[in-house]
Amino acid sequence: MLGLMAERPLLISSILTHAARFHGDTEIVSRSVEGPIHRYTYRDAERRARRLAKALIRLGVAPGDRVATLAWSTHRHFELYYAIAGIGAVCHTINPRLFDDQIVYIVNHAADRLLFVDTTFLPLVARLAPRLPSDCRIVPLGPCEAPPAIGLPVLPVYEALLAAEDEDFAWPEFDERTAAALCYTSGTTGHPKGALYSHRSTVLHAYAISLPDAIAISARDVVCPVVPLFHVCGWGVPFAAPMNGAKLVLPGPRLDGESLYQLFEAEEVTYALGVPTIWLGFEAYLDASGARCSSLRRLLSGGSAVPPSMVAAFARRGIELRQGWGMTEMSPLGTAAALKRKHAALGADALLAIQAKQGRPVFGVEMKIVDDEGRTLPDDGKSMGELLVRGPWIISAYFADEAASAAAIEPDGWFHTGDMATIDGDGYMQITDRRKDVIKSGGEWISSIDLENAAVAHQDVAEAAVIAVPDPRWGERPLLIVTARDGRQPERAALIEHLATQFPKWMLPDDVVVVDELPHTATGKVMKTRLRELYGRR
Repeated sequence: MLGLMAERPLLISSILTHAARFHGDTEIVSRSVEGPIHRYTYRDAERRARRLAKALIRLGVAPGDRVATLAWSTHRHFELYYAIAGIGAVCHTINPRLFDDQIVYIVNHAADRLLFVDTTFLPLVARLAPRLPSDCRIVPLGPCEAPPAIGLPVLPVYEALLAAEDEDFAWPEFDERTAAALCYTSGTTGHPKGALYSHRSTVLHAYAISLPDAIAISARDVVCPVVPLFHVCGWGVPFAAPMNGAKLVLPGPRLDGESLYQLFEAEEVTYALGVPTIWLGFEAYLDASGARCSSLRRLLSGGSAVPPSMVAAFARRGIELRQGWGMTEMSPLGTAAALKRKHAALGADALLAIQAKQGRPVFGVEMKIVDDEGRTLPDDGKSMGELLVRGPWIISAYFADEAASAAAIEPDGWFHTGDMATIDGDGYMQITDRRKDVIKSGGEWISSIDLENAAVAHQDVAEAAVIAVPDPRWGERPLLIVTARDGRQPERAALIEHLATQFPKWMLPDDVVVVDELPHTATGKVMKTRLRELYGRR
């Protein structure tokens, strides 16, 4: 027997419609790329999104078409989220911090029809234009009276497109499983892989992160996602904030400690979300300046492990810092390190030990650890295995990549995260290592193998290995260890300069160590466990 409940599709457009009707006077405030603060309401945003939807249709965008953005966190980017998905197209947010080859790959792989670009990134597009699809058209987002010669068709600026349309538009209804957004991973070995989110998965994720022990956004909050909107859909905040009627503050491109403090104080921000690197810089500014936060009470930190000392530093300021964990493939939230009632009696050190873990899974996320044979290990906080996850906002396949899908996803839906972890009896998960030797720096992945392959191409290098070393600011940084070719002497400056021609600055190793030989396993592989013992605590 089936229940007798109405079948209404879970669509992203309904979130903004709800916000416009029931929280219509609640503000969205953004610091524009040009500098001034932009201020309007959810009601205004929904009206402009309808204009934009009509403009997209007039430009020939059809359901299923990919429409890309290279943009900072501003009101225009927020409108693009809703207008693109609202007509059944796919919003493809591009991370401009990726290396050129990665951006070129994902634009071509996604077959983007339009590319909305903040003026900051127009030179980047001009540089990459010869390698992008010839039919990909560019829309400048900000004032741009004379855009540079890009080499691709440039359409009227964003505001001109909106001005040519009216608000007489009804959001269409369609299957909630329709694709809504596309985000690419930034780094294991090989090409980036696409996570294709649906309307259903996105709405369910927004519901889930609104739970009290997850991100817990309410109409009483003023929320600032410092995490950029180009990073995993801003961790779902652009959907959860209007769903719950929270005032939304978008920081634009200025993410330094002083700029964030000024914005938080001016807009009375109560809750902010970002990677540990951001919060380390923010806390350092507060410490150096003596500034005090008058409204800020909660922070969520994700992307890499949070140092317990940082949790304690913010606690002394009356600010709760909660750690979260997830992946692009998970929309992204999987766990949050919220305390339980029984923890109230614990001392400060014991509480910090719990808060230093990645946290408990939110409802909807299944989680287990397995050994090398795929057998499930006990949740005892000691047994370590590969972490597998599944759920309604976790991918069932990568976008147009059968090989990667087959390697990462089991037939019954379990996704191999590639992380090694433990899970204790209360459900708290802690990442202990990575199955692959990938370095996570400032919330972004760096491939050790890609760096090694490039280093070996240098004329002075015979063999190379890259390992992660802890860093108080970035979480991890790469260390390059090399042996010399006969008659050669590798030099740090020359090797870094060589790598700089192939990798962005933030991916470059912080140091280079030259050794006589690298340790090898019986099968001839470099023994990175030994290298970590020798050099991993530099």
